[in-house]
Amino acid sequence: MADIAYIRVSSVDQNTDRQLDGISFDETFTEKASAATTKRPELEHCLRYVRKGDTLHVHSIDRLARNLGDLLSLLKDLTSRNVAVKFHKENLTFTGEDNPFQTLQLQIIGAVAQFEREIIKERQREGIAKAQAKGKHCGRKAKLTQEQVDEIKARVGRGEEKKSLAQEFEISRQTLYRVIKE
Repeated sequence: MADIAYIRVSSVDQNTDRQLDGISFDETFTEKASAATTKRPELEHCLRYVRKGDTLHVHSIDRLARNLGDLLSLLKDLTSRNVAVKFHKENLTFTGEDNPFQTLQLQIIGAVAQFEREIIKERQREGIAKAQAKGKHCGRKAKLTQEQVDEIKARVGRGEEKKSLAQEFEISRQTLYRVIKE
């Protein structure tokens, strides 16, 4: 029976120090990734690592999942394997035992976390739309200038090998094909 910690922040510039501070664990999995999905390398590694009788410690519910369906699925998986899950901020521990009040708390907090995620995405979309309306470029910087695009299209039209053009311009062949198609 081991105490396992899962610590997550959303981006690489955020600090994990405040989560589960001052508590020692047998193993700690730390991740800097969005909780928009459960497809996170350290979470997946943690889920494979935990065993019957272990307790998974998480700072707060939204650190494990920001989607109510994902949260409930993770908890069901863990507790069905006899792994307890303890959320420190909310002071909730799930063992698989039926506790209607605790389940209600979990669902409310999980729904709020999902709502917050949706609001963040909505604000982001609105901000991008306003920036684009002002003529600002959003997203990654283009790998090719318009002159390079024109040159590539002309050279492909003359029959030059696409693989060598992709290498010369230091782009993937997928990018090359997208540029030609546009």
